[in-house]
Amino acid sequence: MRRMARFLLGVVGLASAAGLVALALDRESPAVVAAPADITIGLFTSLPIMWAEDADVGSMLTDKAPPHWALSVLRGKHGTQPLDVLQPIPAGIDLLVLAQPRPLSPPENVALDAWVRGGGKVLLFADPMLTRESMFAPGDPRRPQDIAMLSPILTRWGLSLAFDEDQPVGTREVGLWGDRLPVNLPGQFTITDAKACSALADGLVARCRIGRGAVLAVADAAMLEPAEGEAATMRAAMLANLLAKAR
Repeated sequence: MRRMARFLLGVVGLASAAGLVALALDRESPAVVAAPADITIGLFTSLPIMWAEDADVGSMLTDKAPPHWALSVLRGKHGTQPLDVLQPIPAGIDLLVLAQPRPLSPPENVALDAWVRGGGKVLLFADPMLTRESMFAPGDPRRPQDIAMLSPILTRWGLSLAFDEDQPVGTREVGLWGDRLPVNLPGQFTITDAKACSALADGLVARCRIGRGAVLAVADAAMLEPAEGEAATMRAAMLANLLAKAR
């Protein structure tokens, strides 16, 4: 595990889905819990949530598979705006969801920090050892970000993300606000600025007040893995709860 962790730390994934997100948004979604109806959500992610993972662009465009369960939660009344870059952050975004994002450039770190301090709200999923399977090999830019590499912005906000390499592999559930949050090889947040941040669920979750804004961070992204039926409904309810808390 240590050798794999060191190898994956050198992998930098890129999230780019230009021209595909509109198609994904047009697909009909399962009837599950929706996000608060009066907000616009910006989604910045390396995970295949807005589009299906496929080696061929043509296949992605014609894919008839059901959309990711999280889409119906994220859309809300005003919809979800997919983002490829965070500099600048578009006007009109009420809540920014960073789901296992690629590493941020220095200008993006500055722009994101300024946006939050000006009143922006963020829901962050930062997984130190992503367990979601991918058809793409490590190093392929189409592969989801294996390890969250967000130290500059986390440090700025008063957080540090650690990973216990000796923990057992496998999905388990952690109680959080009356729901059950599924995790697999999660990380743990250490609070470096107690005036700004506090930890929940033994460091799995952190809440920070940054200037006039706020950040709700989860040290795992397993709950965003594909799911169907009752499992999808339960995860949708958890995601809706997290969105409400982040707001």
